[in-house]
Amino acid sequence: MTAGVHLGGDKAIIERSRRDPEAFAALYDRHAPAIHRYLARRLGRDLADDLMAETFLHAFGQRDRYDPGRLNALPWLYGIATNLIGQHRRREVRFWRAMARTGADPAVNSPDEGVADRVAAQGVRRELAAALSRLNRGQRDVLLLTASGDLSPAEIGAALGIATGTVHSRLHRARTRMREALGGIDPLDMREEPHDG
Repeated sequence: MTAGVHLGGDKAIIERSRRDPEAFAALYDRHAPAIHRYLARRLGRDLADDLMAETFLHAFGQRDRYDPGRLNALPWLYGIATNLIGQHRRREVRFWRAMARTGADPAVNSPDEGVADRVAAQGVRRELAAALSRLNRGQRDVLLLTASGDLSPAEIGAALGIATGTVHSRLHRARTRMREALGGIDPLDMREEPHDG
């Protein structure tokens, strides 16, 4: 793959991969960490590894249908990942309920995090996880894409195949329910800083 393809953006990578399938690897290199973090936050690290591979395999198989009007493929990839999560919905709810019981976040592997920070965060994680497990699917998808993906409402709508107004209303309802469950704290104010790994 040439540097020009990488610099040309996701659209150029996908177009090139139609002629040279190996060029698709650049899209993986660019977006795999974000997709993996998103999946791990939803289902845990073990399943995230498998679903990340499945997300990119599906994207590769569907690259001929990629909308050339989209310069950034990340919303498209988040949409694929979210659809795959939908196939594991029960597991996701169990994941959030287990975190609510234990306070441990199996999606975060941070041995350098201080003990005091972990103890303080466990109470919040429990409440957050319990509240997330009670949201309906659409509200949870929109809230977690907003928090994990840093996508705009229009990009979230494109990822999920819903109108931007629906994104706004689901996000509003999710944030309202989460604030009630968290004693007035907005869950989007609790976002962790992204970390590599």
